[in-house]
Amino acid sequence: MTEKRWIRRPEGANWGDFGPDDQVGRMNLLTPERRLRAIREVTHGQTFTLSLPLDYPGGNSLFEYRKEPRFFHERRGPGHNYNFRLSNVCGCFSDIVSDDAVLLYTQYSTQWDALSHVGQLFDADSDGMVEKVYYNGYRGGIDIVGPDDAPKARGAQALGIENLATSGVQGRGVLVDLEARHGRNRAVVSYDELMTILDEQHASVEPGDFLCLYTGFADLILKMGKRPDREVLLSSCAVLDGRDERLLNWITDSGIVAICADNFAVEAYPAKEGSGETYPGLPLHNHCLFKLGIHLGELWYFAELAQWLRSNERWSFLLTAPPLRLPGAVGSPATPIATV
Repeated sequence: MTEKRWIRRPEGANWGDFGPDDQVGRMNLLTPERRLRAIREVTHGQTFTLSLPLDYPGGNSLFEYRKEPRFFHERRGPGHNYNFRLSNVCGCFSDIVSDDAVLLYTQYSTQWDALSHVGQLFDADSDGMVEKVYYNGYRGGIDIVGPDDAPKARGAQALGIENLATSGVQGRGVLVDLEARHGRNRAVVSYDELMTILDEQHASVEPGDFLCLYTGFADLILKMGKRPDREVLLSSCAVLDGRDERLLNWITDSGIVAICADNFAVEAYPAKEGSGETYPGLPLHNHCLFKLGIHLGELWYFAELAQWLRSNERWSFLLTAPPLRLPGAVGSPATPIATV
């Protein structure tokens, strides 16, 4: 057993509850029994793809540090290894082959946040000095190593997205239909409103579930045809109120393993002003990724699934959503599948 890497953990955190070396957080609650319960949600065998095309939203106006995919092709002989005719001594091969490579920002489009995506300046050593700390006390510059930390960046040596990939990301999804209430209007959703909508849908959220939020944001992105209007997008559709303590407490108590939304950040950003001399700019990310090890999915696509669920008067389904098994990455593209 490894000695824990922190003396003091954040208030309300579950650090150490799943062991001193835990790197998947609340995904530990997705037990075989809960997966079997999720499989029993399937009654029609119909599937829905919950991903945008991974070259959406287009450009980088929505977030300047993430850019759309770029394709590359290796040279082969006088040309490239693309539409390349294989040959041999007798020249009798008829095969044509194509290979490609892509530069892909891991959180450009439909994505998972790894637990190494957002940390905090926090005094985990209880010595009066703050350090760069991530979930379960893993350290920036030691466990999560970037180009400003070392001559050769090593990435997330702990809490990388490969840990989520190997945890078995398949369970029961529950869709909250915020779009039905707010349409494309901007709304900051509190605990009270979230509970009201769940009650109106007669939907229950249980430990081990994936909470899925349909706001219509990804629908807007698709309609913009890879020419996103940043101002329109950031003033449209519903988002969670990350400063609502009752909402954060419910997330803690609910036992959900992840929150998956079709919008840019799940929560309102910029958030309302916090209290104290310093406070998280992304309070829900802080609560989920940093304190509880709850993974966040962003820019998912729920429109077609939501239409089916509405017409069938149900809100739960089997969700299968592994990220890429890419060691050291702090996020990953995803192509989630809902089965109803």
